[in-house]
Amino acid sequence: MSTRTAVVTGASSGIGAATARRLAQEGFTVVCAARRTDRIEALAAEIGGRAVVCDVTSVDSVAALAAAVGPRLDVLVNNAGGAIGLAPVADADPEQWRRMYDVNVLGLMQVTQALLPALVASGAGTIVNIGSTAGRTAYEGGAGYTAAKHGTKVVTETLRLELFDQPVRVCEVAPGMVRTDEFSLVRFGGDQERADAVYAGVAEPLVAEDVADAIAWVATRPAHVNIDELVIKPRAQAAAHKVHRV
Repeated sequence: MSTRTAVVTGASSGIGAATARRLAQEGFTVVCAARRTDRIEALAAEIGGRAVVCDVTSVDSVAALAAAVGPRLDVLVNNAGGAIGLAPVADADPEQWRRMYDVNVLGLMQVTQALLPALVASGAGTIVNIGSTAGRTAYEGGAGYTAAKHGTKVVTETLRLELFDQPVRVCEVAPGMVRTDEFSLVRFGGDQERADAVYAGVAEPLVAEDVADAIAWVATRPAHVNIDELVIKPRAQAAAHKVHRV
């Protein structure tokens, strides 16, 4: 029996790194794809996987990823993404919006397009797109990110319709508040104080491993079972605007 293979984009930190570890525990050979060479090489060595340097916004880089993966792939986790800034629409930086759309939507499309033949060739491929509760509700200052994550959600839904007669499942895992080392820090341009304030008083936000566990569960259901979408939030977060803080 051949070893099952998974690709995880954005695998250099946070949810991506945790997912790579979790899928390796499930017996997958994991291709860790991200821009930071040192991080993915260390991760791949740790889990017995492979590291492929990849910028999902670059057509050439994505083509090189597909070539490295080869003709057969079992699972693709489109995790690369992120938020930049928290400005209201009236003051938004168009370049920040472009960067978010480029990674969260166009990058997802390019990676999926490049790896789809290998997923079909497996006879039971699975695509898991990492969305967000931001793809379901709006909040002040979040229009650029929520627009991008709504894009992730709708691309996922459309792809499922287009692949209905192919042996490929299309799923979305949409986390709410997840405390990782980098998500909010990147959003606020390295401002640690603002990043910490996002989680202030929240006793138990989700952590990357919680989301990775959900992703692994979705990816390892029997081949005829499609988990269309799985929304995962900490108990303390009733909604985007309603979080219990102590």
